[in-house]
Amino acid sequence: MATTQHTSVTVLGLGAMGKELAAAFSKGGHPTTVWNRTPGRDTELIAAGATGAASIAEAVEASELIVAVLLDHASVHETLDPVVDRLAGRSLVNLTSTSPEQSRELAAWATRHGIEYLDGGIMAVPSMIGKPGASILYSGSESVFDNNRPALELLAAADYFGEDAGLGATYDFALLANMYLMFAGFMHGAAMMRSAGISASAFAERAVPWITAMAQGLPEYGRVIDSGEYTTDVQHLSFQKAALDAIVQASRDAGVALDVIGPVKNLIDRQVADGHGALAFERTFEELR
Repeated sequence: MATTQHTSVTVLGLGAMGKELAAAFSKGGHPTTVWNRTPGRDTELIAAGATGAASIAEAVEASELIVAVLLDHASVHETLDPVVDRLAGRSLVNLTSTSPEQSRELAAWATRHGIEYLDGGIMAVPSMIGKPGASILYSGSESVFDNNRPALELLAAADYFGEDAGLGATYDFALLANMYLMFAGFMHGAAMMRSAGISASAFAERAVPWITAMAQGLPEYGRVIDSGEYTTDVQHLSFQKAALDAIVQASRDAGVALDVIGPVKNLIDRQVADGHGALAFERTFEELR
Protein backbone atom coordinates (compact mmCIF):
# COMPACT_ATOMS: atom_id res chain seq x y z
CA MET A 1 0.00 0.00 0.00
CA ALA A 2 1.32 3.44 -0.91
CA THR A 3 1.99 5.93 1.82
CA THR A 4 -0.06 9.09 2.17
CA GLN A 5 0.83 12.21 0.25
CA HIS A 6 2.26 13.73 3.43
CA THR A 7 5.29 11.48 3.89
CA SER A 8 8.14 13.55 5.26
CA VAL A 9 11.00 13.98 2.77
CA THR A 10 14.57 15.17 3.12
CA VAL A 11 16.45 16.34 0.02
CA LEU A 12 20.24 16.22 0.27
CA GLY A 13 21.98 18.43 -2.27
CA LEU A 14 20.64 21.78 -3.47
CA GLY A 15 22.13 22.24 -6.89
CA ALA A 16 19.74 23.25 -9.65
CA MET A 17 18.14 19.79 -9.75
CA GLY A 18 17.95 19.34 -5.98
CA LYS A 19 16.20 22.68 -5.58
CA GLU A 20 13.56 21.73 -8.13
CA LEU A 21 12.96 18.34 -6.52
CA ALA A 22 12.63 19.86 -3.06
CA ALA A 23 10.23 22.52 -4.36
CA ALA A 24 8.07 19.84 -6.01
CA PHE A 25 7.85 17.80 -2.79
CA SER A 26 7.01 20.88 -0.74
CA LYS A 27 4.37 22.14 -3.17
CA GLY A 28 2.87 18.65 -3.17
CA GLY A 29 2.15 18.84 0.55
CA HIS A 30 5.11 16.87 1.91
CA PRO A 31 6.92 18.19 4.98
CA THR A 32 10.27 18.83 3.28
CA THR A 33 13.66 19.24 4.92
CA VAL A 34 16.61 20.42 2.86
CA TRP A 35 20.36 20.28 3.36
CA ASN A 36 23.37 21.31 1.33
CA ARG A 37 27.06 21.07 2.15
CA THR A 38 27.56 24.72 1.18
CA PRO A 39 25.27 26.95 3.28
CA GLY A 40 22.93 29.54 1.81
CA ARG A 41 21.30 27.60 -0.99
CA ASP A 42 18.13 26.87 0.96
CA THR A 43 16.88 30.45 1.42
CA GLU A 44 14.17 30.41 -1.24
CA LEU A 45 13.02 26.93 -0.32
CA ILE A 46 12.69 27.87 3.36
CA ALA A 47 10.73 30.97 2.39
CA ALA A 48 8.38 28.71 0.42
CA GLY A 49 7.78 26.37 3.37
CA ALA A 50 10.66 23.91 3.52
CA THR A 51 12.77 23.40 6.65
CA GLY A 52 16.51 23.94 6.54
CA ALA A 53 18.67 21.44 8.41
CA ALA A 54 21.79 22.71 10.17
CA SER A 55 23.61 19.39 9.82
CA ILE A 56 23.46 16.19 7.81
CA ALA A 57 22.46 14.30 10.96
CA GLU A 58 19.54 16.65 11.54
CA ALA A 59 18.53 16.33 7.89
CA VAL A 60 18.50 12.53 7.95
CA GLU A 61 16.62 12.30 11.24
CA ALA A 62 13.91 14.67 10.03
CA SER A 63 12.26 12.38 7.48
CA GLU A 64 11.13 8.90 6.55
CA LEU A 65 12.23 9.31 2.94
CA ILE A 66 15.74 10.54 2.12
CA VAL A 67 16.46 11.72 -1.43
CA ALA A 68 20.12 12.22 -2.35
CA VAL A 69 20.91 14.49 -5.32
CA LEU A 70 24.64 14.91 -4.85
CA LEU A 71 27.62 15.43 -7.14
CA ASP A 72 28.81 11.87 -7.68
CA HIS A 73 29.25 8.42 -6.15
CA ALA A 74 32.07 9.53 -3.86
CA SER A 75 30.02 12.42 -2.52
CA VAL A 76 27.18 10.04 -1.58
CA HIS A 77 29.54 8.07 0.65
CA GLU A 78 31.25 11.21 1.97
CA THR A 79 27.86 12.59 2.96
CA LEU A 80 26.11 9.49 4.25
CA ASP A 81 28.83 7.28 5.73
CA PRO A 82 29.17 9.47 8.85
CA VAL A 83 25.42 9.16 9.56
CA VAL A 84 24.82 5.63 8.31
CA ASP A 85 23.56 4.48 11.73
CA ARG A 86 20.87 7.18 11.61
CA LEU A 87 19.72 5.96 8.17
CA ALA A 88 18.87 2.47 9.41
CA GLY A 89 15.17 1.74 8.94
CA ARG A 90 14.67 4.65 6.55
CA SER A 91 14.20 4.70 2.78
CA LEU A 92 16.97 6.15 0.64
CA VAL A 93 16.34 7.21 -2.96
CA ASN A 94 19.59 7.98 -4.75
CA LEU A 95 19.07 10.34 -7.70
CA THR A 96 22.77 11.20 -7.95
CA SER A 97 24.32 10.33 -11.34
CA THR A 98 26.10 7.09 -10.48
CA SER A 99 27.20 4.38 -12.88
CA PRO A 100 25.32 1.05 -12.83
CA GLU A 101 28.09 -0.65 -10.83
CA GLN A 102 28.26 2.28 -8.42
CA SER A 103 24.49 2.07 -7.94
CA ARG A 104 24.79 -1.65 -7.18
CA GLU A 105 27.60 -0.93 -4.70
CA LEU A 106 25.40 1.62 -2.92
CA ALA A 107 22.53 -0.86 -2.81
CA ALA A 108 24.78 -3.49 -1.19
CA TRP A 109 26.10 -0.87 1.24
CA ALA A 110 22.54 0.11 2.14
CA THR A 111 21.50 -3.52 2.69
CA ARG A 112 24.42 -4.09 5.06
CA HIS A 113 23.25 -1.15 7.15
CA GLY A 114 19.53 -1.90 7.20
CA ILE A 115 18.58 0.85 4.72
CA GLU A 116 15.94 0.36 2.03
CA TYR A 117 17.53 1.56 -1.23
CA LEU A 118 16.04 2.75 -4.51
CA ASP A 119 18.15 4.13 -7.34
CA GLY A 120 16.93 6.52 -10.03
CA GLY A 121 18.09 8.15 -13.24
CA ILE A 122 16.56 11.55 -13.98
CA MET A 123 15.58 11.97 -17.63
CA ALA A 124 14.98 15.71 -17.46
CA VAL A 125 16.68 19.05 -16.97
CA PRO A 126 15.78 20.95 -13.78
CA SER A 127 13.15 23.16 -15.43
CA MET A 128 11.21 20.04 -16.51
CA ILE A 129 10.66 18.67 -12.98
CA GLY A 130 6.96 18.36 -12.20
CA LYS A 131 6.00 18.91 -15.84
CA PRO A 132 4.98 16.63 -18.73
CA GLY A 133 7.90 15.07 -20.54
CA ALA A 134 10.04 14.49 -17.46
CA SER A 135 10.65 10.94 -16.28
CA ILE A 136 12.76 9.19 -13.68
CA LEU A 137 13.87 5.59 -14.22
CA TYR A 138 14.00 3.59 -10.99
CA SER A 139 15.38 0.22 -9.92
CA GLY A 140 16.19 -1.34 -6.58
CA SER A 141 13.74 -1.81 -3.71
CA GLU A 142 10.25 -2.41 -5.06
CA SER A 143 8.71 -1.64 -1.69
CA VAL A 144 10.35 1.80 -1.56
CA PHE A 145 9.06 2.50 -5.06
CA ASP A 146 5.52 1.29 -4.36
CA ASN A 147 5.23 2.90 -0.94
CA ASN A 148 6.45 6.28 -2.15
CA ARG A 149 5.09 6.35 -5.67
CA PRO A 150 2.66 9.25 -5.10
CA ALA A 151 5.55 11.40 -3.85
CA LEU A 152 7.88 10.29 -6.65
CA GLU A 153 5.27 11.09 -9.27
CA LEU A 154 5.23 14.71 -8.11
CA LEU A 155 8.69 14.94 -9.66
CA ALA A 156 8.17 13.18 -12.98
CA ALA A 157 6.68 10.10 -14.58
CA ALA A 158 8.02 7.19 -12.51
CA ASP A 159 9.03 3.91 -14.18
CA TYR A 160 10.30 0.89 -12.25
CA PHE A 161 12.63 -1.69 -13.83
CA GLY A 162 13.15 -4.28 -11.12
CA GLU A 163 15.30 -5.17 -8.14
CA ASP A 164 18.67 -4.77 -9.92
CA ALA A 165 19.70 -1.39 -8.55
CA GLY A 166 21.94 -0.73 -11.56
CA LEU A 167 19.35 -1.22 -14.27
CA GLY A 168 17.77 2.23 -13.99
CA ALA A 169 21.23 3.79 -14.30
CA THR A 170 21.98 1.62 -17.34
CA TYR A 171 18.84 2.89 -19.07
CA ASP A 172 19.70 6.44 -18.00
CA PHE A 173 23.26 6.42 -19.33
CA ALA A 174 22.35 4.56 -22.52
CA LEU A 175 19.70 7.17 -23.31
CA LEU A 176 22.09 9.98 -22.42
CA ALA A 177 24.69 8.49 -24.79
CA ASN A 178 22.06 8.76 -27.55
CA MET A 179 21.40 12.36 -26.58
CA TYR A 180 25.02 13.49 -26.46
CA LEU A 181 25.85 11.89 -29.79
CA MET A 182 22.77 13.47 -31.36
CA PHE A 183 23.72 16.93 -30.11
CA ALA A 184 27.35 16.41 -31.13
CA GLY A 185 26.17 15.39 -34.59
CA PHE A 186 24.10 18.56 -34.82
CA MET A 187 27.12 20.66 -33.84
CA HIS A 188 29.24 18.94 -36.50
CA GLY A 189 26.59 19.66 -39.12
CA ALA A 190 26.20 23.25 -37.94
CA ALA A 191 29.97 23.73 -38.26
CA MET A 192 29.82 22.44 -41.85
CA MET A 193 26.96 24.82 -42.67
CA ARG A 194 28.71 27.79 -41.05
CA SER A 195 31.50 27.36 -43.60
CA ALA A 196 28.85 28.05 -46.24
CA GLY A 197 27.54 31.11 -44.41
CA ILE A 198 24.43 29.41 -42.96
CA SER A 199 23.59 30.06 -39.29
CA ALA A 200 23.17 27.29 -36.73
CA SER A 201 19.59 28.47 -36.16
CA ALA A 202 18.73 28.10 -39.83
CA PHE A 203 20.36 24.66 -39.91
CA ALA A 204 18.36 23.62 -36.82
CA GLU A 205 15.12 24.28 -38.71
CA ARG A 206 16.18 21.62 -41.22
CA ALA A 207 17.75 19.28 -38.68
CA VAL A 208 14.72 18.86 -36.40
CA PRO A 209 12.32 17.30 -38.95
CA TRP A 210 15.14 15.22 -40.45
CA ILE A 211 16.28 13.75 -37.12
CA THR A 212 12.66 13.20 -36.09
CA ALA A 213 11.93 11.30 -39.29
CA MET A 214 15.08 9.18 -39.01
CA ALA A 215 14.28 8.27 -35.40
CA GLN A 216 11.21 6.42 -36.62
CA GLY A 217 13.56 3.74 -37.93
CA LEU A 218 14.88 2.79 -34.49
CA PRO A 219 12.30 0.03 -33.81
CA GLU A 220 13.32 -1.72 -37.03
CA TYR A 221 17.00 -1.32 -36.11
CA GLY A 222 16.19 -2.94 -32.77
CA ARG A 223 14.37 -5.82 -34.46
CA VAL A 224 17.29 -6.53 -36.80
CA ILE A 225 19.87 -6.34 -33.99
CA ASP A 226 17.85 -8.69 -31.78
CA SER A 227 17.49 -11.15 -34.66
CA GLY A 228 21.24 -11.16 -35.36
CA GLU A 229 20.44 -11.46 -39.07
CA TYR A 230 22.35 -8.71 -40.88
CA THR A 231 22.10 -9.76 -44.51
CA THR A 232 20.72 -7.04 -46.77
CA ASP A 233 20.58 -6.03 -50.41
CA VAL A 234 20.28 -2.29 -49.76
CA GLN A 235 22.56 0.27 -48.11
CA HIS A 236 25.03 -2.31 -46.81
CA LEU A 237 28.22 -1.36 -45.01
CA SER A 238 30.19 -0.88 -48.24
CA PHE A 239 27.53 1.59 -49.35
CA GLN A 240 27.73 3.32 -45.97
CA LYS A 241 31.54 3.47 -46.28
CA ALA A 242 31.27 5.40 -49.53
CA ALA A 243 28.83 7.82 -47.91
CA LEU A 244 31.05 8.34 -44.84
CA ASP A 245 34.13 8.80 -47.01
CA ALA A 246 32.32 11.62 -48.82
CA ILE A 247 31.05 13.20 -45.59
CA VAL A 248 34.54 13.13 -44.09
CA GLN A 249 36.00 14.73 -47.20
CA ALA A 250 33.30 17.43 -47.15
CA SER A 251 34.05 18.04 -43.48
CA ARG A 252 37.76 18.42 -44.16
CA ASP A 253 37.03 20.78 -47.04
CA ALA A 254 34.88 22.87 -44.69
CA GLY A 255 37.64 22.97 -42.09
CA VAL A 256 35.59 20.97 -39.58
CA ALA A 257 37.35 18.66 -37.11
CA LEU A 258 36.59 14.94 -37.38
CA ASP A 259 36.17 14.23 -33.64
CA VAL A 260 32.47 13.39 -34.09
CA ILE A 261 32.19 11.79 -37.53
CA GLY A 262 35.67 10.23 -37.61
CA PRO A 263 34.92 7.44 -35.12
CA VAL A 264 31.78 6.47 -37.08
CA LYS A 265 33.86 6.19 -40.26
CA ASN A 266 36.43 4.10 -38.37
CA LEU A 267 33.72 1.67 -37.21
CA ILE A 268 32.49 1.17 -40.76
CA ASP A 269 35.97 0.97 -42.30
CA ARG A 270 36.96 -1.72 -39.82
CA GLN A 271 33.94 -3.86 -40.60
CA VAL A 272 34.44 -3.58 -44.34
CA ALA A 273 38.13 -4.45 -43.96
CA ASP A 274 37.12 -7.54 -41.95
CA GLY A 275 34.87 -8.77 -44.75
CA HIS A 276 31.47 -7.56 -43.54
CA GLY A 277 30.87 -5.02 -46.31
CA ALA A 278 27.81 -6.84 -47.66
CA LEU A 279 26.03 -6.76 -44.30
CA ALA A 280 23.59 -4.16 -42.98
CA PHE A 281 24.62 -1.05 -41.05
CA GLU A 282 22.94 -2.56 -37.96
CA ARG A 283 25.87 -4.99 -37.79
CA THR A 284 27.77 -2.09 -36.19
CA PHE A 285 26.11 -3.16 -32.92
CA GLU A 286 28.28 -6.27 -32.94
CA GLU A 287 31.41 -4.20 -33.55
CA LEU A 288 30.63 -2.08 -30.50
CA ARG A 289 30.21 -5.13 -28.32
